[in-house]
Amino acid sequence: MRVRTRLAVGAVGAITAAGLLTGCGDAGSSGTDAPEQGASGAGCAPVAGDQLVVLDDDKKLQDTDNVIPAVNADVANPQLVAALDKVSAALDTPKLIALNKAVVVDRKTPKAAAEEFASVNNLTTGIAKGPGGQLVVGAGNFSESQTLAELYNIALTAAGYQVRVQQIGSRELYEPALEKGEIQVVPEYAATMAEFLNTKANGKNATPVSSPDLDKTVAALKAAGDKVGITFGTPSTAQDQNAFAVTSAFADKYGLKTLSDLAAKCSGKATVLAGPPECPQRPKCQAGLVQVYDFKAGSFSSLDAGGPQTKNALKTGAASVGLVLSSDGALASS
Repeated sequence: MRVRTRLAVGAVGAITAAGLLTGCGDAGSSGTDAPEQGASGAGCAPVAGDQLVVLDDDKKLQDTDNVIPAVNADVANPQLVAALDKVSAALDTPKLIALNKAVVVDRKTPKAAAEEFASVNNLTTGIAKGPGGQLVVGAGNFSESQTLAELYNIALTAAGYQVRVQQIGSRELYEPALEKGEIQVVPEYAATMAEFLNTKANGKNATPVSSPDLDKTVAALKAAGDKVGITFGTPSTAQDQNAFAVTSAFADKYGLKTLSDLAAKCSGKATVLAGPPECPQRPKCQAGLVQVYDFKAGSFSSLDAGGPQTKNALKTGAASVGLVLSSDGALASS
């Protein structure tokens, strides 16, 4: 569904040269391996089930990758930004999950899913007319970005603009186009974009500026944007970031709601953690679970980054807990 997975480089979520939070790193072996950190308890054996649930990141391991509108500063008048902020106000993570389910699972087009959402949530009510003109809303090369771009299209059209949505590709392509005004608006992710601009300006080893504190992340993002002619609207509460899921049957059996619960009740030999090969070394994956939560799995299953292999391992009872993305349509309640 997307080309970016937030596994991070360094102490917090950072960016590759392509500007994507990624799971890229040294290749790992396939199969199930013992993790570097020992686990001496009994642990929690996997429990198969069709419904996946995300455990609450109660100690804030992950950074704040909230959906936020990015706008070329030359066109960022108050009416335009206010229209985009209407989208932010209407979105939260459960609604973003439902939008992704509509496209990826139910096979609706991003445009159709966005139109249904706009109707149900009265998205255009109260939007004031701007000066008008033609706008290009850019979208990344994954369906969530395309659906968000269609929501921006609806809001901006209601504000009196003539809007065209254009799929651009990766951030390394659309961010320069946004700076130059070749596109005027694009849906972004606060921590990811903050680190992209940070490393672009200060080098790949720049000290990270994003954090689990949304206000701090957005402040750093806006400061970086000011330097390159990009304005940012209000962030939504909707997040698309690393998360750890279990089956609802697993959560019910072991009484789990948070990652702290997982660490306290399921550290041990029977627990299988699933994720991409680089997960054991990544500070937003297994290494972070150990450092922040003192969670120690009995074994690690090297699969993919929030993709079908990891989700299938959870559902079939091959893994206890797995890395997913928090807005994945597979997390929608049936």
